[in-house]
Amino acid sequence: MLDLTYTDPKPKVIAGAREDWEIVIGMEVHAQVSSKAKLFSGASTQFGAEPNSNVAFVDAAMPGMLPVINEYCIEQAVRTGLGLKAEINLFSAFDRKNYFYPDLPQGYQISQLYHPIVGEGEVLVEMGNGTARRVRIERIHLEQDAGKSVHDMDPNMSFVDLNRTGVALMEIVSRPDIRSPEEAAAYVVKLRQILRYLGTCDGNMQNGNLRADVNVSVCRPGDYERYMESQDFAHLGTRCEIKNMNSMRFIQQAIEYEARRQIAILEDGGEVVQETRLFDPDKGETRSMRSKEEAHDYRYFPCPDLLPLTLEQDWVDRIRDSLPELPDEKKARFITEYGVTEYDAGVLTADVANAAFFEDVARGRDGKQAANWVINELFGRLNKDGLAITESPVSAAQLGAILDLITKGDISGKIAKELFEIVYTEGGDPAQIVEERGMKQVTDLGAIEAEVDRIIAENPAQVEKAKVNPKLAGWFVGQVMKATGGKANPKAVNEIVSRKLQG
Repeated sequence: MLDLTYTDPKPKVIAGAREDWEIVIGMEVHAQVSSKAKLFSGASTQFGAEPNSNVAFVDAAMPGMLPVINEYCIEQAVRTGLGLKAEINLFSAFDRKNYFYPDLPQGYQISQLYHPIVGEGEVLVEMGNGTARRVRIERIHLEQDAGKSVHDMDPNMSFVDLNRTGVALMEIVSRPDIRSPEEAAAYVVKLRQILRYLGTCDGNMQNGNLRADVNVSVCRPGDYERYMESQDFAHLGTRCEIKNMNSMRFIQQAIEYEARRQIAILEDGGEVVQETRLFDPDKGETRSMRSKEEAHDYRYFPCPDLLPLTLEQDWVDRIRDSLPELPDEKKARFITEYGVTEYDAGVLTADVANAAFFEDVARGRDGKQAANWVINELFGRLNKDGLAITESPVSAAQLGAILDLITKGDISGKIAKELFEIVYTEGGDPAQIVEERGMKQVTDLGAIEAEVDRIIAENPAQVEKAKVNPKLAGWFVGQVMKATGGKANPKAVNEIVSRKLQG
């Protein structure tokens, strides 16, 4: 396991006009289940399809249509719960959440209020400097997504796209354990990373496949500790919910603004009203959307069209046994097995595809060298070109072949970088390129020594200076490397130059 110290939350303290305040944050993350079909129909979940083309009769709420549970979506929810070290409820049930909106054809949303499929779990959030925070998960429940209202296609009309209607969502509800905007963003990053490793959500925030509702309140110093002792939410102040956040940067900005807004109201003698708000990224502020409905306003009741879910423990255990290696375990293994630093292991395991690529390169080779090339050369170039690892022009096999040429002494580090550029832009087999283009390193000690003797003979004044100041030997090394077009073995050059100058 990683050598981490789990710390109590360090709240962000904001100085008001009259007194100090602390932020309290809880999050409801809506993660779209990675599934080809919707939660209660066989309609496609493909993103970017023509409006209203991925709609089954049940999605459109046609008369007489009944929902049928997609077993794979249930499995994905269980897999997520197990990955978050959460309790799996063998009994769960669906409820109707009633409200009326143009993009909700049924007039209700099928969700899970009373009996969610997943109970309490946790997410471990690394905060740097070897410290981590434990954010408790209260529950995960399954529900169907609503459609999308489109308001910018006509000045006088709004349109409705039902493609998203009925898509399976996992609502991951945290406890109010998050104490700063930075911690909130780090929590979402870690949660998204785990979901991607599990393969239960692609985490694409731009497409709306992962979005967060952020509950923000402020309290006086000491009130949070009283809440932890009593679990009485009254100590945490009135919360406001900021809906549909799909950017780490905007999450932080919205929390910062909302906390200061609430503090200003309280210090002016007012009361914070519990409500749902939206964040305007152009203005950097939140604005009221609607007053916050309580649970009874939705008139929840058990869905009469769906029987309760009863899971078998053996089925859950089989899913548990099939879980992949998760980020924390993979990071710890990379440090132990490949000898990389904790920082490098964090970079390499940030994304499951990155980790797999590195491991293909490092297997059977020097782990530190592989990490250096993958992070600095490959990732650096991909970031510059705006490419993902899956779009890399250099394969793991090609990069591994370059490292093999360095290890065998066929090429120097300088030549290796030139070779990497050729492979990146033109492709091809690295070993073949070295042979065809005469890039092979000069390892003939006799030839190198002859070149060193020539440089020394032509520069007697520089030789005398080098004998007084040994650091000037580097000048001779540079001249030899220049004369050989960078192909001379640098180690051999250094050794011969040092021996000749001392002799």
